[in-house]
Amino acid sequence: MNAQAPALRDPRLNSLEPLTPPLGDGGFFQRDRSIHPPAHAPGYKSSVLRSPRQSLLSLENSVSEITGPVFGHNDLGPLDNDLIRNYARDGDPVGERIIVHGRVLDETGRGVPNTLVEFWQANAGGRYRHKKDTYLAPVDPNFGGCGRALTDDTGYYYFRTVKPGPYPWRNYVNSWRPAHIHFSVFGSGFAQRLITQMYFEGDPLIPVCPILTTIPDKDALDRLVAPLDLNASTPFDSLAYRFDIVLRGQRSTYFENRTAGN
Repeated sequence: MNAQAPALRDPRLNSLEPLTPPLGDGGFFQRDRSIHPPAHAPGYKSSVLRSPRQSLLSLENSVSEITGPVFGHNDLGPLDNDLIRNYARDGDPVGERIIVHGRVLDETGRGVPNTLVEFWQANAGGRYRHKKDTYLAPVDPNFGGCGRALTDDTGYYYFRTVKPGPYPWRNYVNSWRPAHIHFSVFGSGFAQRLITQMYFEGDPLIPVCPILTTIPDKDALDRLVAPLDLNASTPFDSLAYRFDIVLRGQRSTYFENRTAGN
């Protein structure tokens, strides 16, 4: 078992980008459904059976939806945002070491502080640590593939991991998922709960992915792609990618093929 790693260095210490202070209070915005794909998308086969066949009902938010869970640093372990070390047994996991960082924002540009950001992913070979994943890539004994972080007062978060690999899936013959990381964000209320995926700039599988091609709005698709951020990279160690997450409204980050939530 490796000794506990020191705390990760905030990638913003390497960045030339100034921090934006939080703005004033703001309410929730209506979700813009025009940027989201149709629930029934035959090219994405599993959507056919799980999509609704009747019109959705519009309901007012209740108190339980506009208030949310409260998390604190005592709820997190010291290595929860370090996927390179939080499951390591006898060495580091295999793969390209990266840093993922960004801010969780509302549509006004205000950072959402103290919100829980959870993330999970396949290993560098494209395999999840899950009993139902039977892809031929090996399981990495030193990589669990999941973690979490709390945003700071400006809505900022970051974590360290290895870049996940692409993998085939049983959609149609020769369907492949681009490399991606799953995210779950709670926001400041349950009405802002967001589950989504982050992709990597320049991945040639993005334009041909049957899931991503269901997104009708190119700008919405672009908001799922994290650009390379050399200013936040650690020399001779890790490249960095920036992924900002916007909750609700016209600029919201695309919600993962669902009809509820964000």
